[in-house]
Amino acid sequence: MPDYADNPKANFDYEILETLEAGLVLKGFEVKAIKTGKASIKGSYVKIVNGRPELIGATVSPYQPGNTPKDYDPQRTRAVLLSKKQIATLIGLSQSQGLTLVPLKLYGVHNKVKLLIGIARGKRKYDKRESIKKKDVARARQRGREE
Repeated sequence: MPDYADNPKANFDYEILETLEAGLVLKGFEVKAIKTGKASIKGSYVKIVNGRPELIGATVSPYQPGNTPKDYDPQRTRAVLLSKKQIATLIGLSQSQGLTLVPLKLYGVHNKVKLLIGIARGKRKYDKRESIKKKDVARARQRGREE
């Protein structure tokens, strides 16, 4: 499973409660671009619009700029492929409990591009400070063992 793009700030800004694997509706040249590492999901999010989940804010740079259509938008909204049952649970969770849908990474499975979506709750400032402290302590322990 090759990883094509990830969202490192997601684990820092959000507490991930559950994850889902979803497909994406992509054009052929977008798939090639993603597989060569020309994709970024930093700052993107998944939103349910008219009962359909969509990936908003993800950037897929052109694979070959000369051969890309003139009207291509690298940050266009892309449809996310989920079952009706999964969409219904996501709608219920996001509306009732105020949870967010955060894309965690783009990766490949059986020559297809998949999106890992995290059902997340936003962290407060003091939670972020605690995670920074934990990272610093772990780093200090690692340095102590190496010396």
